Order: sequence, then structure tokens, then C-alpha cells
Amino acid sequence: MTRYFEVEQRDGAARIGKFLLSPELRTPCILHTAKLGNLENPGPIVDAGSLWNVKEPGEPEARIKEIREKVGDETLIILPHQAYPPAVPYDARRKPGISAEGAARTGDEEMKGEGPTGVLIRLGEAPGKRDLYVMEGVGNLENNARKFLETVLDLKTRIPPDSALYAPNLALPENAATLAYLGIDVLDDTRTEIAAYSDIYLTAAGRFHLDSLTEFPCRCKVCASTTPKELLALPKTDRSRLLAAHNLDALEAELALVREKIRRGALRDYLEGQCRVRPWLTALLRLADFEYAYLEERVHTFRKNQLLANSSESLSRVEVVRFARRIQERYNPPGPEILLLLPCAAKKPYSISQSHQKFIHALGKSRKFVHELIITSPLGIVPRELELTYPAAHYDTAVTGHWDEEEKAWVSGCLETYLSKHRYTAVVAHVGGAYREICERTAEKLGLEITYTAGAEESLTSPAALKNLKNTVETLCSSEDINRKSRNSEERKLDLIKGIVNYQFGEAAGLLFPEKGEKVQVKGRFPKHQLFIGKKQLATLIPQYGIMALSLEGAQLMVNSGKSVVQIDDFIPRGSILAPGVVRADPEIRPNDEVIVLGERALCVGRALMSGPEMEKASRGIAIALRHVKKL
Repeated sequence: MTRYFEVEQRDGAARIGKFLLSPELRTPCILHTAKLGNLENPGPIVDAGSLWNVKEPGEPEARIKEIREKVGDETLIILPHQAYPPAVPYDARRKPGISAEGAARTGDEEMKGEGPTGVLIRLGEAPGKRDLYVMEGVGNLENNARKFLETVLDLKTRIPPDSALYAPNLALPENAATLAYLGIDVLDDTRTEIAAYSDIYLTAAGRFHLDSLTEFPCRCKVCASTTPKELLALPKTDRSRLLAAHNLDALEAELALVREKIRRGALRDYLEGQCRVRPWLTALLRLADFEYAYLEERVHTFRKNQLLANSSESLSRVEVVRFARRIQERYNPPGPEILLLLPCAAKKPYSISQSHQKFIHALGKSRKFVHELIITSPLGIVPRELELTYPAAHYDTAVTGHWDEEEKAWVSGCLETYLSKHRYTAVVAHVGGAYREICERTAEKLGLEITYTAGAEESLTSPAALKNLKNTVETLCSSEDINRKSRNSEERKLDLIKGIVNYQFGEAAGLLFPEKGEKVQVKGRFPKHQLFIGKKQLATLIPQYGIMALSLEGAQLMVNSGKSVVQIDDFIPRGSILAPGVVRADPEIRPNDEVIVLGERALCVGRALMSGPEMEKASRGIAIALRHVKKL
């Protein structure tokens, strides 16, 4: 059980955490390597040094005891260790001059330490339980994106979730955002010092040799007080000292920005641009997206902040892929047999945009006979019922009128999968340009007939196009082949709520709509809908997220499904539930999910602040923010 590190905020695998040390240390952070071994003026973390010079098996323990007496119980000690390059096989790693038995006694994993401790950890090694884990030889993995990612994922999936990961000898202003995004909490200033003594000037936009600069693109104390020419004229020692001060300032500034991005849930938006600084960082982001399970477990399901989709990498980010998967796996369309395909709009939700208002007006009374599906990049397809749900109402993307081949393939693939699963009697497409090309590709692959109501280059909001849309739908509605099952306004409201809860809870959502007993109905004006059975309120639509917040009555209907359920110890919670109080949690729970909390003495509803697996494994931190509590 870790006792000295606690995660406070999350943005995917990136975290804002704190070490309960003296002084308190916030992560992601930079350690000053000069202080790691300085016992006279130590920082919050000190290094007990190497095992390579140990002659007797008892020396490491004696060294730890001596250091602890000097620094106190509120300083973290990195235990004595043996470091090897990553290429050296684990079986070959034995200290010269010490027997196998002695090596086992002095190994990192066997050493005990009172107070906060950290250990060196290598790929494939059993982690034990510490507050900090130091990645062995990670500085040698720069420019090797695949091996670096393999190492990080191996360690992150094995060490406790409430412990910190330290990647020494790697941090630069250009890569700090990427390292934090993958879940690294602690960095150091080794590379900034080395760069300074090589006359390399560091920025978040890359590295510059000092003699290649005419002016400094920074206004820190060093850069504001001199010029590159003047700095080059100084003696080597003075020049390196000043350059090291700038390099460290640049790294600290970048990490401060990263922390702010994490707090706002916007680190990925920033990273898609920042990773372009180095090819290996771009490769690292792309490879990380292939590790969907690792990132998806940690990424919030719902947010109220904007999602920026400005690069090709946006197509593979977790929020986009998860939305597309849930549409295919969880969403069931309502009854109408006519599908109407529409283009997206810049304004969200789509239905309040000028173009969609014109489409809706043109459909008139016939609208109750059609099901509307919006085609968009990067999300693929968005059923009208889910236009409020994150990220459908929260994304923004560059609009040029040009779609690249990757976008077309992704969106047409989403549409193809949907239409393969859900068959309609008639499909109408009021689209043009690339949207029409996507529809044509899909129709050809599936052998479908799609009726187009506008020319490929015709304005969709022109009077002629809107009239054709109206006439086409009215003609289909009068056809004998179409089951004209209309939906009144109350039924359309219920369809909207069913679409959201199916997307949110999957099969368990059906429990909110029992077939027997009192009638389920929706009250309140859009978007503030509320779901009722008789006089009992089951859930409320939260417009900021586009999800349903359960009441205790709604939770009571769903609790036996086990979906989104967290079991706690025998206590009555107040305000929030800490991770140690969690006994079991649905492994599919993600941060910000609506959850049901069940204990022997209480039934509660609230919002998850960490994933289900993390709730079970963590020994510190708030797992759930509660909204309602009922004593049993």
C-alpha cells in the first residue's frame, strides 16, 4: 500500500498528483539531479546511490538507515540500485563479487525502508509496493518509440495506480507533454544540463545550437538580459551556467502549461500539435493510439469542455473511437423505416444550426416518419438522439470543404457498419460533396439504393433542394412499402432518452423502461428532460454532458444488473467515497461515469473520479463524488 502519493486530477493517463513530503511535491514535476544525492541540502526526494560499490550484503540497509536519520521521515528515498542498459538481459544482471544468494539479499525488491521510498524497476520485474518507481535505462530509449512505449505500458499496467513513475535522463521542453500524456509523473533536469554544456538552446518548439541564433525567442531573465552573440563571447563555464538556467526555465514553463492542460482536460488537443516537433514523438502518439485498452480505461467518458479535432491523429483518439464503437455496439435506432442522412453543421447541437433548422422545417409533419442520422468527421455518424452527448455536441474541427482519403475511409466505414446492422426500408440522403461520395461508397459496398435529394454541388439549403427533400419524404411516406408508424412528440422524447441511456449503460439501460407496471414518460422541455415512472423520477438529462444522471429510484431499478455498480464496505458514506472503501467495481466504469454505489447499509448514486479497476487497486484518492445517499 502506497501512503505518500495521491492522484488528484486525471486527463487520460496523465495525472495531477501530490507527494505528501516536506515540502509537498506536485506532479508532473522536475527533480533537480544535483539535489538527489545532496544529503546536506536535500530536496523532497534523495537518491541512496548505486549498489555497484557495495562490498557486504548488509551495507545497503545501513546506508538507508543513515540517510533516513539525516533527512527525516518526510523525504522520499530512492533505494540503492543497480542500473543496466535496457539491452542487458535480466538473467545476466548480477553484481560482480557477490554470490547469487548475496545478490538476492541486496536486490532492490528485498530492501525495506521506513517512510516514503522509491525503487528502480525494469521491464518484466515484479514491482512490489512503493511510492515511486524509477524506469531503468529509459534515457537510452529516446528515438525508439516502439520500445519506449512497450516499456511504459508494461510498467504502468503492473505498478499500483496510486504510485508515481519517474523517467530519468529524458525530459526536454519538446517532449514533456508527450511523457506526461503517457502517464509519467516525475522527470529531471539531466538533459537540460547536458544540452547547456553542449551550447544547445532548448525550447518547446525544438533545439537550437547557440551559434545558429540571431535572437532569443524567450523572455526569461537570461534571454532578456543578453543576446546569442554576447553569450557566445563568455567563458565556457559562465555560458553553460546561464544556458542551463534558461533550459531549465523552458522545461519548467512547458510542464506548467502541461499541468494546466491536464486540469482543463485538453492535453490531447495540445499534444496533437506539439508532437510534430520530433518524428519520434509523432510516432509515439500514433503507436499509443493503437494501445486503445490502456488509454480508454483512463480517458473520461463525458466532459463539458471542447474537443479539438485538427489533425489526422484526431481520428484515432480514444473519445472518437469509443463514440463510434458505442454507436455500433450499444445504440438501437427507434422505429421509423425511413432513414434520412444529413451533413453535420458547425453549430452544436446540430438541430439548433441554421441549416438543420431549415431541414427540419422542410420535413414538416413528415419528420415523425423518419430517423435522422448525421454524417461527420471525425465522429463518423451521429444519430439525432445523441447529438447532445459528448463528444457530439463538443467537438470542433477545421472546415475546408476538402476531405482527405483517411477521413472518407473512416466515416464511410462507420456508416457501412451501421447500415449492415440496422436495415431500413428506404434511405434518403440530403447531402452533397464529400458526404455524397461517402454515401455512394457505402451504397455500392452494401448493394443499397439511396435516394439523393440534391445535386452533388447544389446548395442543400436552396429552395429547390429543400422542396425536393420535402416531396421525396412525403412520397415515401405514402408508399405501401413503408409502415407509416408515426411518433408523437412524447414518443420522440422517449426515443431520445432511450438512445442516450443505451449509449451510456448498454443492455442494462432496458431496466429503466419496464414493460409492466406504470407507464414511463418524459417531462420537461428540451434539453432539460426528466424520466419518470408515475410520480417517481428515475433520471435527469444533463445538457452539459448529454448524459442521464440517475436518481435513487433509477439506481434501484438498475442495481441488480451489476452495470456501473460499485460495492463498498459496511458504512454510510458522506460526500465522497475514498478508494480504500471500495470492495468491488464494474471494470467498465470510466472517469466521469454515472455510478451506483451499493453497500450493506447504503444505496448511493454519484460520479466516478477514477476507473473501476483503479478504484479496486488504489489505496489513496477519491473514487466517487456522491450526489444522493439512501440508508438501507
